Amino acid sequence: MSNEKPFNEPRGIVLNRIYTRGGDRGQTSLVGGQRIDKDDLRIESYGTVDELNSFIGVARMTCEELSDRHPKLGPFALILTRLQHELFNLGSILATLPEDVHPKQPRVGPEEIGAIEREIDHANENLPPLRSFVLPGGSRLSAELHVCRTVCRRAERVLVSLSRRESIPADSLQYLNRLSDALFVWSRWVNVIQEAEETLWQPNATASGNPAAPNSSTPDV
Repeated sequence: MSNEKPFNEPRGIVLNRIYTRGGDRGQTSLVGGQRIDKDDLRIESYGTVDELNSFIGVARMTCEELSDRHPKLGPFALILTRLQHELFNLGSILATLPEDVHPKQPRVGPEEIGAIEREIDHANENLPPLRSFVLPGGSRLSAELHVCRTVCRRAERVLVSLSRRESIPADSLQYLNRLSDALFVWSRWVNVIQEAEETLWQPNATASGNPAAPNSSTPDV
Protein backbone atom coordinates (compact mmCIF):
# COMPACT_ATOMS: atom_id res chain seq x y z
CA MET A 1 0.00 0.00 0.00
CA SER A 2 1.25 3.48 -0.87
CA ASN A 3 2.32 5.76 1.98
CA GLU A 4 1.27 8.84 0.02
CA LYS A 5 -1.25 10.99 1.86
CA PRO A 6 -4.65 11.52 0.18
CA PHE A 7 -4.96 14.87 -1.59
CA ASN A 8 -7.60 16.06 0.86
CA GLU A 9 -5.38 15.69 3.93
CA PRO A 10 -2.91 18.34 5.18
CA ARG A 11 0.45 18.00 3.48
CA GLY A 12 2.66 20.09 5.74
CA ILE A 13 2.57 23.18 3.56
CA VAL A 14 5.29 25.67 4.51
CA LEU A 15 5.16 29.21 3.13
CA ASN A 16 8.25 30.80 4.62
CA ARG A 17 9.45 32.40 1.41
CA ILE A 18 6.68 34.54 -0.08
CA TYR A 19 8.39 36.09 -3.09
CA THR A 20 10.06 33.92 -5.73
CA ARG A 21 10.63 36.46 -8.55
CA GLY A 22 9.00 33.89 -10.81
CA GLY A 23 6.16 36.23 -11.72
CA ASP A 24 8.23 39.29 -12.53
CA ARG A 25 7.63 38.85 -16.27
CA GLY A 26 3.85 38.71 -15.97
CA GLN A 27 3.39 34.96 -15.81
CA THR A 28 2.47 32.49 -13.09
CA SER A 29 2.21 28.73 -12.69
CA LEU A 30 -0.89 26.57 -12.61
CA VAL A 31 -1.14 23.59 -10.25
CA GLY A 32 0.17 21.32 -13.00
CA GLY A 33 3.25 23.49 -13.50
CA GLN A 34 2.20 25.17 -16.76
CA ARG A 35 3.32 28.80 -17.12
CA ILE A 36 0.50 31.14 -18.08
CA ASP A 37 0.01 34.90 -18.48
CA LYS A 38 -1.38 36.59 -15.38
CA ASP A 39 -4.18 38.24 -17.35
CA ASP A 40 -5.40 34.91 -18.72
CA LEU A 41 -9.10 34.18 -18.10
CA ARG A 42 -8.22 31.17 -15.95
CA ILE A 43 -6.10 33.37 -13.67
CA GLU A 44 -8.84 36.00 -13.67
CA SER A 45 -11.40 33.37 -12.65
CA TYR A 46 -9.64 32.08 -9.54
CA GLY A 47 -8.27 35.54 -8.76
CA THR A 48 -11.84 36.84 -8.59
CA VAL A 49 -12.83 33.88 -6.40
CA ASP A 50 -9.92 34.82 -4.13
CA GLU A 51 -11.19 38.42 -4.02
CA LEU A 52 -14.64 37.13 -3.06
CA ASN A 53 -13.07 35.03 -0.31
CA SER A 54 -11.41 38.13 1.11
CA PHE A 55 -14.64 40.14 1.19
CA ILE A 56 -16.47 37.26 2.85
CA GLY A 57 -13.71 37.33 5.46
CA VAL A 58 -14.52 40.98 6.13
CA ALA A 59 -18.22 40.15 6.55
CA ARG A 60 -17.33 37.25 8.84
CA MET A 61 -15.33 39.53 11.13
CA THR A 62 -18.26 41.95 11.30
CA CYS A 63 -20.54 39.04 12.25
CA GLU A 64 -18.21 38.00 15.03
CA GLU A 65 -18.01 41.57 16.34
CA LEU A 66 -21.82 41.84 16.41
CA SER A 67 -22.57 38.38 17.77
CA ASP A 68 -22.68 39.50 21.42
CA ARG A 69 -25.59 41.82 20.62
CA HIS A 70 -27.15 39.57 17.98
CA PRO A 71 -26.51 35.91 18.91
CA LYS A 72 -27.88 34.55 15.61
CA LEU A 73 -24.92 36.12 13.83
CA GLY A 74 -22.53 33.76 15.63
CA PRO A 75 -23.74 30.65 13.74
CA PHE A 76 -23.89 32.71 10.56
CA ALA A 77 -20.20 33.56 10.97
CA LEU A 78 -19.53 29.81 10.97
CA ILE A 79 -21.39 29.50 7.66
CA LEU A 80 -19.21 32.24 6.20
CA THR A 81 -16.11 30.42 7.45
CA ARG A 82 -17.27 27.26 5.70
CA LEU A 83 -17.82 29.23 2.50
CA GLN A 84 -14.26 30.53 2.69
CA HIS A 85 -12.95 26.96 2.77
CA GLU A 86 -15.20 26.03 -0.14
CA LEU A 87 -14.07 29.02 -2.19
CA PHE A 88 -10.44 28.10 -1.58
CA ASN A 89 -11.20 24.62 -2.88
CA LEU A 90 -12.94 26.13 -5.89
CA GLY A 91 -9.88 28.28 -6.58
CA SER A 92 -7.71 25.18 -6.43
CA ILE A 93 -9.81 23.45 -9.10
CA LEU A 94 -9.83 26.53 -11.33
CA ALA A 95 -6.04 26.77 -11.01
CA THR A 96 -5.77 23.22 -12.36
CA LEU A 97 -6.21 22.16 -15.97
CA PRO A 98 -8.84 19.39 -16.32
CA GLU A 99 -6.25 16.78 -17.24
CA ASP A 100 -4.23 17.52 -14.09
CA VAL A 101 -7.07 17.35 -11.54
CA HIS A 102 -6.32 14.77 -8.85
CA PRO A 103 -9.21 12.35 -8.15
CA LYS A 104 -9.21 13.40 -4.48
CA GLN A 105 -8.53 17.09 -5.06
CA PRO A 106 -10.93 19.21 -2.94
CA ARG A 107 -13.68 20.83 -4.96
CA VAL A 108 -17.25 22.11 -4.70
CA GLY A 109 -20.05 19.79 -5.75
CA PRO A 110 -23.69 18.83 -5.19
CA GLU A 111 -23.33 18.64 -1.38
CA GLU A 112 -22.01 22.21 -1.15
CA ILE A 113 -24.65 23.49 -3.56
CA GLY A 114 -27.41 21.67 -1.67
CA ALA A 115 -26.25 23.14 1.65
CA ILE A 116 -26.44 26.67 0.24
CA GLU A 117 -29.92 26.03 -1.15
CA ARG A 118 -31.16 24.83 2.24
CA GLU A 119 -29.66 27.90 3.91
CA ILE A 120 -31.33 30.19 1.37
CA ASP A 121 -34.72 28.60 2.07
CA HIS A 122 -34.21 28.82 5.84
CA ALA A 123 -33.19 32.50 5.79
CA ASN A 124 -35.92 33.44 3.33
CA GLU A 125 -38.69 32.06 5.55
CA ASN A 126 -38.74 35.12 7.81
CA LEU A 127 -38.13 37.84 5.24
CA PRO A 128 -40.87 40.27 4.23
CA PRO A 129 -41.86 40.17 0.54
CA LEU A 130 -40.05 42.66 -1.64
CA ARG A 131 -42.05 45.47 -3.24
CA SER A 132 -39.04 47.11 -4.87
CA PHE A 133 -35.38 46.48 -5.60
CA VAL A 134 -33.03 46.75 -2.63
CA LEU A 135 -30.11 49.15 -2.46
CA PRO A 136 -27.02 48.08 -0.49
CA GLY A 137 -27.29 49.47 3.01
CA GLY A 138 -29.47 49.30 6.10
CA SER A 139 -26.49 48.10 8.11
CA ARG A 140 -22.77 47.81 7.53
CA LEU A 141 -22.95 44.01 7.50
CA SER A 142 -25.71 44.05 4.90
CA ALA A 143 -23.69 46.40 2.70
CA GLU A 144 -20.64 44.12 3.06
CA LEU A 145 -22.69 41.12 1.95
CA HIS A 146 -23.88 43.10 -1.08
CA VAL A 147 -20.23 43.71 -1.98
CA CYS A 148 -19.69 39.94 -1.69
CA ARG A 149 -22.71 39.35 -3.91
CA THR A 150 -21.48 41.64 -6.68
CA VAL A 151 -17.97 40.15 -6.62
CA CYS A 152 -19.55 36.68 -6.74
CA ARG A 153 -21.54 37.71 -9.82
CA ARG A 154 -18.36 38.96 -11.45
CA ALA A 155 -16.61 35.67 -10.69
CA GLU A 156 -19.54 33.89 -12.31
CA ARG A 157 -19.28 36.06 -15.44
CA VAL A 158 -15.56 35.41 -15.76
CA LEU A 159 -16.17 31.69 -15.39
CA VAL A 160 -18.80 31.78 -18.14
CA SER A 161 -16.25 33.45 -20.42
CA LEU A 162 -13.65 30.82 -19.52
CA SER A 163 -16.15 28.01 -20.20
CA ARG A 164 -16.48 29.16 -23.82
CA ARG A 165 -12.77 28.52 -24.31
CA GLU A 166 -11.93 25.67 -21.96
CA SER A 167 -13.59 22.87 -20.02
CA ILE A 168 -14.66 23.77 -16.48
CA PRO A 169 -16.53 21.70 -13.87
CA ALA A 170 -20.26 22.40 -14.23
CA ASP A 171 -20.63 22.39 -10.43
CA SER A 172 -18.26 25.36 -10.17
CA LEU A 173 -20.55 27.63 -12.17
CA GLN A 174 -23.65 26.38 -10.41
CA TYR A 175 -22.00 26.93 -7.01
CA LEU A 176 -21.21 30.58 -7.74
CA ASN A 177 -24.69 31.18 -9.12
CA ARG A 178 -26.30 29.77 -6.01
CA LEU A 179 -23.89 31.55 -3.69
CA SER A 180 -24.70 34.94 -5.20
CA ASP A 181 -28.41 34.26 -4.54
CA ALA A 182 -27.58 33.32 -0.96
CA LEU A 183 -25.57 36.48 -0.39
CA PHE A 184 -28.54 38.56 -1.52
CA VAL A 185 -30.91 36.74 0.83
CA TRP A 186 -28.42 37.00 3.69
CA SER A 187 -27.95 40.73 3.07
CA ARG A 188 -31.66 41.13 3.80
CA TRP A 189 -31.69 38.61 6.64
CA VAL A 190 -28.95 40.35 8.64
CA ASN A 191 -30.94 43.59 8.50
CA VAL A 192 -33.94 41.78 9.99
CA ILE A 193 -31.71 40.32 12.71
CA GLN A 194 -30.36 43.79 13.53
CA GLU A 195 -33.76 45.47 13.17
CA ALA A 196 -32.28 47.71 10.49
CA GLU A 197 -34.50 49.22 7.83
CA GLU A 198 -33.88 48.18 4.24
CA THR A 199 -33.06 50.83 1.67
CA LEU A 200 -35.49 50.35 -1.21
CA TRP A 201 -34.92 51.73 -4.69
CA GLN A 202 -36.97 54.84 -5.47
CA PRO A 203 -36.65 55.73 -9.17
CA ASN A 204 -37.46 59.40 -8.61
CA ALA A 205 -35.26 59.95 -5.56
CA THR A 206 -32.66 61.67 -7.74
CA ALA A 207 -31.53 65.21 -8.38
CA SER A 208 -33.47 65.35 -11.64
CA GLY A 209 -36.43 63.22 -10.54
CA ASN A 210 -37.43 65.30 -7.51
CA PRO A 211 -36.70 69.00 -8.00
CA ALA A 212 -38.48 69.85 -4.74
CA ALA A 213 -36.05 67.78 -2.70
CA PRO A 214 -33.59 69.63 -0.41
CA ASN A 215 -30.35 70.72 -2.00
CA SER A 216 -27.93 67.77 -1.86
CA SER A 217 -24.80 69.64 -2.77
CA THR A 218 -21.64 69.09 -0.76
CA PRO A 219 -22.02 70.71 2.71
CA ASP A 220 -19.61 73.32 3.96
CA VAL A 221 -16.86 72.01 6.20
